[in-house]
Amino acid sequence: MKRVIIALTLLLITIKGFTMEIKSPAFENEGFIPAKYTCDGEDISIPLIFEDIPKEAKTLAIIMDDPDAPVGVFVHWVIYDIPAEINSLPEGIPNAPVLEYNIKQGVNDFGKIGYGGPCPPNGAHRYFIKVYALDKALNAEPGISKSNLLNLISGHVVDEAVLMGIYER
Repeated sequence: MKRVIIALTLLLITIKGFTMEIKSPAFENEGFIPAKYTCDGEDISIPLIFEDIPKEAKTLAIIMDDPDAPVGVFVHWVIYDIPAEINSLPEGIPNAPVLEYNIKQGVNDFGKIGYGGPCPPNGAHRYFIKVYALDKALNAEPGISKSNLLNLISGHVVDEAVLMGIYER
């Protein structure tokens, strides 16, 4: 079933011609995440840059997760209602439910609001930072989960992009 969903997603991306990009000045796509952004360092959020945000986008939402975690996919960050005019986020976003511009953060799998950096128990893990351009503001309460966010954005994604980083302890 997962293979079918992945194949359909790739087909949809090809058909729609998604062009938005997400980058970080801290590391290259598929590169190693500096320890500064992990539990072994300052554990502060990664700086991000968004390029080619679609004109029809009203807000952005971001999910950062680790599919290599021993317990299954582990969520490190849920942040949403980012105005589409904002084309970057600095490092060190405060772990507060509501930020400037009414940006909201959800709960991660550490059970906390905001960013929780990579902290793999063993080996190298991949961390996917996914940005979704949405055709509306969600106006959801702060503190929602990844699954709640995915339900809310269903049918409202106009583009998306992924940045993948690796961290090994």
